[in-house]
Amino acid sequence: MDVETLARFQFALTIMFHYIYPPLSIGLGLVLVIMEGIYLKTKNPLYLQMAKFWTKVFALTFAIGVATGIVMEFEFGTNWATYSRYVGDVFGSALAAEGVFAFFLESGFLAILLFGWNKVGPKTHFFSTLMVCLGAHFSAIWIVVANSWMQTPAGYHVVGEGLSARAEIISFWDMVFNPSSMVRLAHTVIGAWLAGAFLIISVAAYYILKNRHMDFAKATLKIGLAVGMVAVILQAVTGDASAKIVAVHQPAKLAAFEALYHTEKGAPMQLFGIVNSKEEKVEYGIKIPKLLSFLAFNDFSAEVKGLDQIPKSDWPNVPVLFQTYRLMVAMWGIMTLLLLISIYMWRKQTLFANKWTLRCLVASVLCPQIANQLGWVSAEMGRYPWIVQGLLRISEGLSKSVTANQIISSIIMFAFVYFILFVLFIFLLNEKFKHGPDEQDVWTPYYQLQHYLEENE
Repeated sequence: MDVETLARFQFALTIMFHYIYPPLSIGLGLVLVIMEGIYLKTKNPLYLQMAKFWTKVFALTFAIGVATGIVMEFEFGTNWATYSRYVGDVFGSALAAEGVFAFFLESGFLAILLFGWNKVGPKTHFFSTLMVCLGAHFSAIWIVVANSWMQTPAGYHVVGEGLSARAEIISFWDMVFNPSSMVRLAHTVIGAWLAGAFLIISVAAYYILKNRHMDFAKATLKIGLAVGMVAVILQAVTGDASAKIVAVHQPAKLAAFEALYHTEKGAPMQLFGIVNSKEEKVEYGIKIPKLLSFLAFNDFSAEVKGLDQIPKSDWPNVPVLFQTYRLMVAMWGIMTLLLLISIYMWRKQTLFANKWTLRCLVASVLCPQIANQLGWVSAEMGRYPWIVQGLLRISEGLSKSVTANQIISSIIMFAFVYFILFVLFIFLLNEKFKHGPDEQDVWTPYYQLQHYLEENE
């Protein structure tokens, strides 16, 4: 295997492993704000217990997310030095903004969130929870802005030539609000909300199946279903908007998603099938006439650019993208169906007795994780062969001195360390879930005093 393939594989390994944790942190941050906010309004200590329980899970995901994210920054220097030099002037401002507006905010209030239950008042603690949640979301903002600039560059000019060439910002706000950034940001954040929602749904369903912590589980499940239902609706809206932007700015990516080898007016939408790349067609599939044109351009007769207008050397991996894109959409469909069934059964008061539905809800924790991973694969592989769309090829962004043997050695090392981290994460998570919420977490001195004063007014 050549250096380019190995470097791409190593980056995919590290970022896909890292991407397990930030969506959980963002989603759980939102859930914590909701739980603690409900407690402040209702004074029901059950919601305080819930907030304390999920805060411990949040801390675990946050810690491993930070540890695994640091590795990628070193990778930019070791394997992608030319790319780092090319985009450094652009990414420097975005990543600096992440440090100031996101990481400092999140880490600054994290100690109060984790250890301040007995040291600060309820409203102060809720404020710290809100700041940590905002910090996690701000982190997503600047990372997605940087990645979106790679997809749809704007607000820059290129100075220098050859290995000395680099992109420089000429308009910071044009760079931030590049054509795809806000839609991709919304799509990414909502995917994180789904990850958090389905984690608490899964655990709540497990407790109900085991007939343990029933009040805790029912209240948790109710919040999870509500957040999940809102998120899947918004995800459909942002997914549609994102696809329209891809159609305009990255037609080769859309053509690969749909295995559209030939430009067509009134292009059909392939629901599923198997791509025959040799004969350049989709076999054993079902398609809906003109639907792709309508979804991409709101016009059933619109022309959709096919791969025949792209040099063949610049084609992405069509068979892989065709399937990953559909699997991602299928995960959304499964989540939506499960939520609708669960909410319907909740209203009919049959959900808690239906073991098959509860088992499906336990397993559903995998759906948003799979969807998020497949979404990242689709977005990044769809840009091939460009590392910065239309400006810098992947092959041009590699470090000139790194060797295949060096990358193989680091891949083996990372794989071993990540395997240990993942096993540790699953073990600690499993121990926490088996133990369940602590009864003593219902009250703290501040909450006891507040409750006493309210009872004796």
